[in-house]
Amino acid sequence: MPPERRTRTKPDRRGGSRIDRKSHMKPDRRSRAGTGGPPQKAAPSSQRTPPAQRRAAAAAITVAAAEEESRLRQRNRLALEEDKPAVERSLEELVFGDVEDDQDALLRRLRGSRVQLQEDSDSEVENEAKDNFLPQKKPVWVDEEDEDEEMIDMVNNRFRKDMMKNASETKLPKNKLQRRLKEEFQHAMGGVPAWAETRKRKTSSDDESEEDEDDLLQRTGNFISTSASLPRGILKMKNCQQANAERPTTAQISSVQFHPRAQVVMVAGLDNAFSLFQVDGKTNPKIQSIYLERFPIFKACFSANGEEVLATSTHSKVLYVYDMLAGKLIPVHQVRGLKEKIVRSFEVSPDGSFLLINGIAGYSHLLTMKTRELIGSMKINGTVSASTFSSDSKKIYTCSGDGEVYIWDVNSRKCLNRFVDEGSLRGLSIAASKNGQYVACGSGCGVVNIYSQDSCLQETNPKPIKAIMNLVTGVTSLTFNPTTEILAVASKKMKEAVRLVHLPSCTVFSNFPVVKKKTISHIHSMDFSPRSGYFALGNEKGKALLYRLHHYSDF
Repeated sequence: MPPERRTRTKPDRRGGSRIDRKSHMKPDRRSRAGTGGPPQKAAPSSQRTPPAQRRAAAAAITVAAAEEESRLRQRNRLALEEDKPAVERSLEELVFGDVEDDQDALLRRLRGSRVQLQEDSDSEVENEAKDNFLPQKKPVWVDEEDEDEEMIDMVNNRFRKDMMKNASETKLPKNKLQRRLKEEFQHAMGGVPAWAETRKRKTSSDDESEEDEDDLLQRTGNFISTSASLPRGILKMKNCQQANAERPTTAQISSVQFHPRAQVVMVAGLDNAFSLFQVDGKTNPKIQSIYLERFPIFKACFSANGEEVLATSTHSKVLYVYDMLAGKLIPVHQVRGLKEKIVRSFEVSPDGSFLLINGIAGYSHLLTMKTRELIGSMKINGTVSASTFSSDSKKIYTCSGDGEVYIWDVNSRKCLNRFVDEGSLRGLSIAASKNGQYVACGSGCGVVNIYSQDSCLQETNPKPIKAIMNLVTGVTSLTFNPTTEILAVASKKMKEAVRLVHLPSCTVFSNFPVVKKKTISHIHSMDFSPRSGYFALGNEKGKALLYRLHHYSDF
């Protein structure tokens, strides 16, 4: 830098600063001296520093607010304690101490003790706790063989032999074998499964899901819910152990029926006996067998309340009544006014009040179930092929050998309506649905006509809703399931001649029967359990076939 610039810059910078300082300080002194009095003392530091004044004022306000809040707390506490009983106040003083003057004393003591424990881990409290533990005792006797490592043979066990990595590993220590097994398990599982991870912390969502799973596993039954209505097409079912497996027979099964209130099935046949079995689908243990001497059973049926069993024979007019509660067999040899020489086909009303006996020459006889007395008789043209009660027990449907259907009123025994089953030349069977919606009529040509009950009552020539033509021989058995979703049709004149019809679509389930197995043979009787969980068939080979319908969860 040139000398001239250096000499010019320095005086300006230094002199300017000094002039400013002198000019700033000197007028102040002159003003003080010009007053004529003695020099005044310097002002206090608080007046010279206004921020300090503000901090002091803020602190004073904070202290005042804290005191006011403390007074309010004390007043509220006293107001609350006035309502407390003396016993509760004394108990609080015993547990928490006297905190009337300072209610935060307990909190401070807890904080202080926690800080003290953190700062000094070797405090007297910990030392006392350590002193309370009993000294570890030495074992009285030590077995040297326990310290030896147990060796496991790997060659003579076919499962362990596969885990050998080389030929020298004929024996492995126990702990090493455990590690080897753990490695094999993890390799098979693709890693450690989640349930085996003990160190994994469970979140709240995991806990909730586990609680749901526990609730699910604490109940029995089907876990997969089913729809309210039965789907058509394929019926999910399972072939179970035969219902009469514990009492095998070669005689024809004439009747198979489920008990209306218990998980029991009755099987009766031409071997002069009917048997009761407990239905479980696996073993079906036998409960009881009743033998009727020289009495081949044509039909056996439970009463509506399930307390009695009624049985008729193929060549006798005697009606046997078995009282299940008393264990007595009561023969009914003669019914006053009944002139039938043979009593075979009969029906019991759903309400348990009436017994209908199908006679010869077109007669149907109505009896009281309680006293077995004749109430009245009804006559049709031709012969009576089959009959059934309506679901409300107020009407009787009778099918004639000429293909006509008669509808009777139970109370008056008068014919309400009469019509010809469409396309039928010979009627063989008839059934009414439990919900009072359908009537099914089976003919000798294998056709099943499904009618509406309303149209049967009101029209002289009703048209069927659907004609089922899957059988080619006479339809001898018709049965609706209790939910009116399945109609079972069968013919005893041909093997494997049984079909299950879906309602209301009136389509046949395609997966029943399995024709290739040829296990059903000639069907003479069939029935559904009270809640449609099971389906039973009786054939001429003495087998009561049992099927589990998976759509229905209950018996």
